[in-house]
Amino acid sequence: MWWHYILVFLGALLFDIVPFPFLPAFTIMIALQIVFHLKLWPVIIIGVAGSILGRYILSLYIPYISNKYFKRSKNEDIKFLGKKMKEEGWKSQFVILAYSLLPLPTTPLFVAGGIARIKPLYIIPAFFIGKFVSDTIALSMGKYASENLDKLKSDALSWESICGLTASLIMLGALLFIDWRTLIQKKKLRMKFKIFK
Repeated sequence: MWWHYILVFLGALLFDIVPFPFLPAFTIMIALQIVFHLKLWPVIIIGVAGSILGRYILSLYIPYISNKYFKRSKNEDIKFLGKKMKEEGWKSQFVILAYSLLPLPTTPLFVAGGIARIKPLYIIPAFFIGKFVSDTIALSMGKYASENLDKLKSDALSWESICGLTASLIMLGALLFIDWRTLIQKKKLRMKFKIFK
């Protein structure tokens, strides 16, 4: 039924709109594909569209949250990092693409881009390619997952999923607590833990 595909869109959007590391959007896409026996390609296309809209909205509202909760110096630090990222041109596009292909949450990427006030359209094209490829691979494995549900349940707490979540939290912590201006300009690693107002 057509409304099942609307659930795919809304699920992917809601999973990717949150400002903290969460389950990847492909998990809800796989679940809905299995439960409703949906066709693979419409799920991929509709799910990636929902995911992109979720990340776009995240990058638009995160600056307001950061201005409200983070100190001015931390916001300026992340804006400086974003400016450096834009100066790299195609290299940063390649980094965004490579990062989007990895099985890591892309939340830190969009949080950093949003706080740095990088236009979402600068990040989204490379993200779209990476997301489309990685979600296609993940959803193609959906049939395997549905046939091996017990193994999938045990893998939810596997070392891979725990490492992925830990890596995402470390990257978000690095984004927030490293003094990026000092690191880039003076080549000195300095931590700032008093980032909240």
